[in-house]
Amino acid sequence: MILVTGTGGLIGNSVSSFFLKKNFDVIGIDNNQRKKFFGKNGNIEKNIIQLKKNKKFKHKFIDILDKQKLENIFKKHKFNLIVHAAAQPSHDWSATNPNLDFHTNAVGTLNILECVRKYNSNAIVIYLSTNKVYGDLVNNFEYKELKTRYEIKNKYKDGFDESINIDNSKHSPFGVSKLSGDLLVQEYGKYFGIRTCCLRAGCLTGETHAGVELHGFLSYLFKSAYYKKKYYIYGYKGKQVRDNLSSFDVSTIIWELYCKPSMPGEVFNIGGGRESNVSVLEAINKCEVITKNKFNFKFVNIERSGDHKFWITNMKKFKTRYPKWKIKYSINDILLQMLDYENFRTSYK
Repeated sequence: MILVTGTGGLIGNSVSSFFLKKNFDVIGIDNNQRKKFFGKNGNIEKNIIQLKKNKKFKHKFIDILDKQKLENIFKKHKFNLIVHAAAQPSHDWSATNPNLDFHTNAVGTLNILECVRKYNSNAIVIYLSTNKVYGDLVNNFEYKELKTRYEIKNKYKDGFDESINIDNSKHSPFGVSKLSGDLLVQEYGKYFGIRTCCLRAGCLTGETHAGVELHGFLSYLFKSAYYKKKYYIYGYKGKQVRDNLSSFDVSTIIWELYCKPSMPGEVFNIGGGRESNVSVLEAINKCEVITKNKFNFKFVNIERSGDHKFWITNMKKFKTRYPKWKIKYSINDILLQMLDYENFRTSYK
């Protein structure tokens, strides 16, 4: 049996579906807090409804800040694997309510870890962290400006690895709260010997992502093109670069870690790397081509505070440890999946 927190969100939903297809029993925790964060467009209720169609899935409408209800679940069940994907996920939203952001991302993670330590210390615990734990330090590196993107010039041409410093940079309250959870997960591995692992992710995406302006770059950009909504580009001339990893590929990473657990407190950077990355301008062009819609966008000459000018992940550490893992879906594949998904949704409205 496995436990997945944030089962209505992109990664929690994908991981739950992945393990259900492998005939695992899955208990999912989600209280649709995303709707509170982002309004009706952030509502993930439909993802929960889809999972509940499988009899091996049980949903618990619980806030991860409710320690008593969490403990009741851990007292009742023994889990082989715990995937902690519940979070306040937005870099920008965190500044509107740092207190709720920190409690959700840091204190909520502590609550999960304490339940594991008390009742289920043999479980494998995988925490979905973020590259925002590194802050904006990478913006100080040397880049060259090309026609549609910025490109790194220094030793990180293969992407950013786990050696990037987390200090002396601007993170955003989100980056700090996720880093706090990240450090707790590491410490419960190294200090208490629990088999924990942090996955520091670049942009994660997929067709079921409830992308909104404040979170879910590729999903929101595609939906803006598909539904002909105005899109605002904040700073960097639209040449800022992100790698994107599909939620399915994240699920296969977690499968590898389940089959062959990492060392307690291990950290891995995960992302699309050189195989799957795109600038905002390049993504706009791709979306125009596949939707056949003219993109309506406007430049805003202000960068988002603490935002990355460029991020491509170096997954060498993970790939060396797990050589069988391969990325399956590239940017073009992901966008075509989004197109099929929205076409299906609109045909049934």
